[in-house]
Parts: sequence; structure tokens; C-alpha cells
Amino acid sequence: MRVVIAGGHGKIALHLERQLAASGDQAVGIIRNAAQAEDLRAVSAEPVVLDLENSTAAEVAEVLKGADAAVFAAGAGPGSGAERKQTVDLGAAALFAEAAELAGVSRHVQIGSMGVGRPPRPGTDEVFAAYLKAKEAAEDDLRTRQLDWTILRPGRLTDEPATGEVHIAESVDYGEIPREDVAALIIALLEEQRSVRRTFEAVGGNTPIAEAVVRL
Repeated sequence: MRVVIAGGHGKIALHLERQLAASGDQAVGIIRNAAQAEDLRAVSAEPVVLDLENSTAAEVAEVLKGADAAVFAAGAGPGSGAERKQTVDLGAAALFAEAAELAGVSRHVQIGSMGVGRPPRPGTDEVFAAYLKAKEAAEDDLRTRQLDWTILRPGRLTDEPATGEVHIAESVDYGEIPREDVAALIIALLEEQRSVRRTFEAVGGNTPIAEAVVRL
């Protein structure tokens, strides 16, 4: 399986690329900074330098051609303002989905956020509120497309070691989940037909990932 990942140098993406390579699959990571290429090669991923904020759908489609799946794992990141939430968390997500349509890559997983679709939590600042709004708009855009999409909204991400166990459902209580487990969950979802055109939330749990996905 050849999987093209937007946001290829992100923490989830690096775990995902390593896990794909370990299972004999091919990971292609789209990165904006050429200096990050060696980090992708270190996890046996193929780096492609392309700025999704300044590219056309046709240019991104060239990278996606021949892939079996696309994963949107990009984000404006901490420290960015509300404007970049629009250009990356919404704009780049919509561009990537459009490019997947153009390239004929139907299987598509988009990483969202558990706060989407819920009332703002007390103390939510303006930038984070803008982030959630952009994520929600990106989900709405994806649902209109002719793709076999899955939206995964993980809980608060940690760098703790993987447990291999999760709680995944259409709605779950707030909680934490290691990024390494999110990566493994993405792979399991890519291979599960019953996850197509559905939205899930996920946190750490007591059910092995493969079993949890089969139960969906």
C-alpha cells in the first residue's frame, strides 16, 4: 500500500510513516521544509517538498497519483495565529482532498480534533476557537467530496509510548491518547471498509486497536 501523507514531518506522521514501512507499505510524506527530508528518510519514508499553502490542486495531484490512500495530518501548529488556521487547517485540507479527487485516490483519512462540533470549553482562547472552526469547515468540505473518507478526531495528544489499546466511537468522553497509537489507528482504519464515510473520536482505552476497529 502506498500512502501519501500531508504534514509528513508532524509527530503523528513520523510514527505513521515508520509503522507503514515496518509493515512493508510505502509512505510518502509531503513537507514544506527541505531540511526535514532526512528525518523522513530515517523512518524509511519518501519525502516530497511541496508547500500546500502555495500550491495548486493539480500540483498536489501529481504527488498523489498512483497512491492507494491519502492521509491529511497537517496543521498550522502551536504558535500560529488564527489566519494560518484558515490557510492550513482548512485551506490545505480542502486542497489535499480536491487533489485526491483529481488523482483518483479515493481512500482518504483526515485527522480532526475532538472539540469539533461541541460547545467551546471554558477558557477557550480566540486562536483555539479559530482552529476548531477551521477543522469543522474542513470536515464539512470533505463530506461533500466523492471520496471514501474517514475523519478521526483524537483526544489530547501525548508523546507517551503506545499502549496499543484505544476507545473509539462516534462520540467519546474527553481524554488523552499517545500519538503513536493514533498512527496505528489510522492504519487500521485505512483497511476497514466499515469506517468509510464516518467520523470517529478516539482516546486511550482498554481495547486492542485491531479489535476496536473491527467492532465499528
